Amino acid sequence: MRLGVLDVGSNSVHLEVIDGHRSGPPSAFKSFKHEIRLTDFIDDSGNLSNLGIATLLRAVTESTTEAAELQLDELLAFATSAIREANNCDDVLRQVQRETGIELQVLSGTEEAQFTFLAARRWLGWSAGDLLVFDIGGGSLEIARGREEAASFTSSVLLGAGRLTRGFLQGDPFSEKTLNKLRNFIDETLEPLKLELADYKSGHAVGTSKTFRTLEKLCFSFHSKKAQGITRDGIDAIASGLIRMSTKERRDLPGVSETRAHQIVAGALVAQHVMKNFSLDVIHTCPWALREGIVLRRMDWIS
Repeated sequence: MRLGVLDVGSNSVHLEVIDGHRSGPPSAFKSFKHEIRLTDFIDDSGNLSNLGIATLLRAVTESTTEAAELQLDELLAFATSAIREANNCDDVLRQVQRETGIELQVLSGTEEAQFTFLAARRWLGWSAGDLLVFDIGGGSLEIARGREEAASFTSSVLLGAGRLTRGFLQGDPFSEKTLNKLRNFIDETLEPLKLELADYKSGHAVGTSKTFRTLEKLCFSFHSKKAQGITRDGIDAIASGLIRMSTKERRDLPGVSETRAHQIVAGALVAQHVMKNFSLDVIHTCPWALREGIVLRRMDWIS
């Protein structure tokens, strides 16, 4: 079964064409991605601006047009934090449906965390035991934990790398004053969650999606060690190095795209403070995340 998964995220509109199998893992067939950085289009009143809506409509139209000849059996279209948190969310969804014919389903933070947790569990297997999953997106940070296929604990907080960059960081390189404000905000946001996860002593901590994969690649650049996950020493070295660099210098780093160059500092600080607040020695990365989780759940329903 060929499924199209249209992911309207805070950084991009990403259409992943995946061949799903009832008795095997999903396999990627083709991918179409349009960088849009929706969080940059949130105005002072909390609405997605007209320019942001126009940018979104163009990206959705181009993505679905590119995939029109791929004979999809089904298109699963969803939106996450940037649209979920916009005050004019309902108006945006109506415009997308009217102009493109695509009915976007807005995932709650809990749903997003659960789908991502399912993907990580299926990838890592039962041997991973008590699994703690983090996903730093453009608009939010999702956290999920559990010993089964469904997480027993989930949380979604507004610690997305794009949102934090836009809301806090100034200068190029970023000023120490704005960096300190961001560090304090991250700790204040994570503080209520420390009690919820206080009994997490041994298990498998995992980071999914692009930010964590990029940070793992950067471990070698800043820490001079082959990446075997992201260690406490490694993330400290990465964060310390990145904050001293300009956007142009970060853009030249391995695995850092032009879009990520601006917000990878915020992403690194979130990862650093997650590891500090939850006393994690290492976070491993998982190649499966939200889109794979949605496909896996859809194939479960069909079966």
